[in-house]
Order: sequence, then C-alpha cells, then structure tokens
Amino acid sequence: MASVTSLTASVHQRLADALSAALPEAGSADPLLRRSDRADFQANGILALAKKAKANPRELATQVVERVESGDVIKDIEVSGPGFLNITVTDRAIVTNLAERYADDERLGVPRAENPGTTVIDYAQPNVAKEMHVGHLRSAVIGDAVVQILEFTGESVVRRHHIGDWGTQFGMLIQYLIEHPHELDHKGGEVSGEEAMSNLNRLYKAARTVFDSDEEFKTRARLRVVDLQAGEPETLALWQTFVNESKIYFNSVFDKLDMEIRDADVVGESGYNDMLEETCRLLEESGVAVRSDGALCVFFDDVKGPDGNPVPLIVKKSDGGYGYAATDLSAIRDRVVSLKADSLIYVVDARQSLHFKMVFETARRAGWLNDDVKAHQLAFGTVLGKDGKPFKTREGETVRLVDLLDEAIDRATAVVREKDEESGLLSEPEIEENGRYVGIGAVKYADLSTSAVRDYKFDLDQMVSLNGDTSVYLQYAYARIRSIFGKAGDRKPVAHPELELAPAERALGLHLDRFGETLDEVAAEYAPHKLAAYLYQLASLYTTFYGQCPVIKPAPAQEVAENRLFLCDLTARTLHQGMALLGIRTPERL
Repeated sequence: MASVTSLTASVHQRLADALSAALPEAGSADPLLRRSDRADFQANGILALAKKAKANPRELATQVVERVESGDVIKDIEVSGPGFLNITVTDRAIVTNLAERYADDERLGVPRAENPGTTVIDYAQPNVAKEMHVGHLRSAVIGDAVVQILEFTGESVVRRHHIGDWGTQFGMLIQYLIEHPHELDHKGGEVSGEEAMSNLNRLYKAARTVFDSDEEFKTRARLRVVDLQAGEPETLALWQTFVNESKIYFNSVFDKLDMEIRDADVVGESGYNDMLEETCRLLEESGVAVRSDGALCVFFDDVKGPDGNPVPLIVKKSDGGYGYAATDLSAIRDRVVSLKADSLIYVVDARQSLHFKMVFETARRAGWLNDDVKAHQLAFGTVLGKDGKPFKTREGETVRLVDLLDEAIDRATAVVREKDEESGLLSEPEIEENGRYVGIGAVKYADLSTSAVRDYKFDLDQMVSLNGDTSVYLQYAYARIRSIFGKAGDRKPVAHPELELAPAERALGLHLDRFGETLDEVAAEYAPHKLAAYLYQLASLYTTFYGQCPVIKPAPAQEVAENRLFLCDLTARTLHQGMALLGIRTPERL
C-alpha cells in the first residue's frame, strides 16, 4: 500500500521549503506546524528561528509567506502576532486527500511502520485459583487496546499474561486435593467458567479451614511446597490441575470481555522457575546485587524508608526463597534474549510503580536493558465507585468482575430494547447480541477514555447513556450513518473535489484527515485515551454535519449528495476501525 500524505504533511513540506529559502543558514528548519482553532493550521517555529538568526520574526514570517508554494493545497496564509503563521487549506485539498484515503479500503490510508520493532506487552494477569475482581479490569482492557493499536501500526507484538500460578498457597491446595481426591472431578463432562470458579472457591475455603485448624495438615502442606519447588511429579500434576481449572474460568471472563486470550501467551510466574538461580548468580557475580543479612539485594541511592535507611530490592530471601523481583528480572532476560524484544510494556497498577522502577534499574545495571532495549510501566489508577472511594459492594467486599460485566450487559440490553421500541428494527436475538456489544463497549470505553494513570468512577448509568462521551453515543452514531445508505437509493458515495464545502463539511473533513496522525501519537505514547477522544470528537462533528447538511432529505443536487455520502461513508469506516482498535464492536443496526 502506498502511503497517503496527510494535509499536515503537505502543508508542513511547503512551509519547510519556504523557510529554507527565506533563511538558508537554518537548513531544514521545522516550522512547528499544528492544528489550530484560529485557522486550519498554525506554524510557530519562526519565532525561535528568528531569535537564533537575530532577525525580526514578523519580517521573517512575511518573507516565508512570499515564498510559500500554495498550489491546490494552501488557500490563505497570513502573519499573526509576533510571527505566527495562520494557514487555511483549500476545500479541494481536503476532499482530494480524503479520496486518496477512501481508495484504500482496509487501512484508511494509514501506512505501516517502515522499521517495526518487537514489543512484549505484559497485561491481564489474574491469579490461579482466585476469582477475578474489578481490580483486574483495567490491565486487561488497556493492555488489549494497546496490543490492537501497536499491531495495526505494524509493530510485532508478543502478548504475555503473567498469571499468578506459583507460591506457598499451592502447598495447601495440593495437599488438600491429595487427601480429598475427587473435589475437582467433572462428573457431568465440561464445566462452565462459573462452575470452575465455584469448584475452586469451595476447595480453597475448605483447605483454608483445615490449614488454620489442623497443625499436622499445616506441616504436610508446607512440605508439599518443597515438593512443588523440587518438581516432584505427582505434586506438579496436581498443581497443573489447578492451573487448568483456572484457565477454564479465565477464558470465560475474557470471552465475556470480548478479548482473545491464547493459551500460548499465558506464561505465568512458574514459566521462569528454571531461570531464577542463574538470574541471581549473574546479578551477584556482576556486583549489581550484594548479600545483606543473608539476602541477595540491590540497593538504590534514591530509595529510602521513613527512617532514612535504604530500602533494597530483595532478589533472593535469606531463607533461600525467591522474591517477585527474581521472577520479574528473569522474565526480562527471557523477553530480551529469547523473544528479541526491543520494547517491554507492563500494564500494571500504579501502586506497583516503585517495584518496577527498581526492577528496571536493576536490569539496566545488569545490561539487560539499555539504549536499544527499553522497558515502560503503563501504570493505571484505581476504579472508584460513585462516591469516589475504591469500588466495593454494599457489604464492603471487592466486586466480582463477572457480576460487574453482567450488570453492564443487562443495563445496556434494556437501553437497546427501549430504543428499539421506537423503530422495531431488531429481533430479540439482535437486541440481546447488541446489548452485549453495547454493555461491554460501555465498560471498556469508560476505562479507555480516561488517561490510564488517573482513577475513574464506575458509573453504569453514565456509561450506557446515549448522550455525552460514551461508547453508546459512538455506536449509535455509526449505526445512524449505516442506516442512511439504506435510504440513499441509487446514489453512491463519490468524492467531488471541485465542490465548495459548507463549514460543517470542512470541519468533518479536516478531522477525518487527522486519523493517521492521531494513531501515530497514540501508539508512540501508549495512550488509547487519545484515540477515544478523537473518535468522540469525530462523532460530535458528524452530528453537527448531519443536522446542517442534508444528505437524503431534502434532496440536494446529485454531486452534493454524492460528496456528502462520501463523507458519511468515510466517517463510518473511521469510527468502525477506531472502535475496533479499542476492542469495541460497532453493530450495523441499533
């Protein structure tokens, strides 16, 4: 696919050429072009260049204007203030550029990266034998969106789900299962995710009761941990039983979230067991880690406790056990050496920021991270209730993720059913299917439309509203556009660059032209909330266009109708593609 040059790139090149001609000693100077509410674009780079060249900025700006090759792209350019340039492009340039995008049906003119790298993204990290709760939502939703966005840009992405599948609690669970061997039997064949989790919950509670009340069982359970760590076959087989049962449950939750979790991508804590001792040896031999009170530690000048003493990263405990740091550092080694990654992204709660800061710095000191291989924690904030406090049930318990998603689907289905009473377009199966898409989309969009590092309030009433910055608003905008084509008769979407555009058409067209630029920024910053903001503005601009620019009734001239249908179609496909990158479905009819 040939790259489609955006209007920004076209205008930028003309200004850069004019700058070089007016100020040859500046070489290939950057005009610092940006979108503007004063004109279509504003260039701010002349002030800094004039200061460096000891020239009058307004005079330099005037010289640049005189040298700009406008052609069919630039309609007007004027000097503003101390030396800014305000640029207005032609209607022909807007429609022509969009028509070039329109010709590429699959990618909307967005080119793939010329030199893509390999990114490993660590996200959606539930714990074996434990129920997923609202705290697991953000890592899964944000991580999945970043995966989709990076893959769309051409990056080679390796997904990793670092599930909690190791630790002392498994000694208790395995020992209980040995003594009660039929607790996880599937008597009726396959079980649902809910049944699998119910089985695990029942077994966990029973094991915990015995562990807390029977000292002999407690001793047997602790010895079973030693067997697990030593790789004793029967113990490992029973441990795998817990992992498999949990995966049934995990997959049911991710399926409800409309997310693909592939088994090969699930590499939990246990996947790095064989590397732990070597990781510790390499750190100690290189002097990165030192012994302190029998533990293997890494110290940092800027990490101190309340008493002013250094707080170390403990890689290996004094009793010989390994800390989380050993596993995380081994994972970095594996991802850099075996997977050849040049970028590592960790979608992890912001409350773990200090841990990952120390892990990354340790990996840098060891040489596993460097200028060519970087790690980044995509930290996220907390899900809050309407009261602004961490989201809990009325009883003060952590909210189960499945319950939260089911309620969102129920609320959304009610909204879809109520809306359909006006038109009667949908069958009951369509109402239920769309209710799932709208409900899950509402949950995802509420998360993704907020900057990841910020907390956000979980308010289902707002999430499923048809008004405001919600996925439902965007989904209905898409469905409304698609309905237009059912009423268009023999009129087809055709670009007409020769036409003069109405203000609402210009605004919509200019925003459509920004899609590729927006994706570049979103991918570079791992910032799906900026894509959500772009899509909401696109839907809002379309709403204005729809109200001011008749497409079907009253019928405009043939060429005008075709051009407006062209804008409608490109808007719909941009909404569809953008929402897909956020992991949200756009039903054809709502």
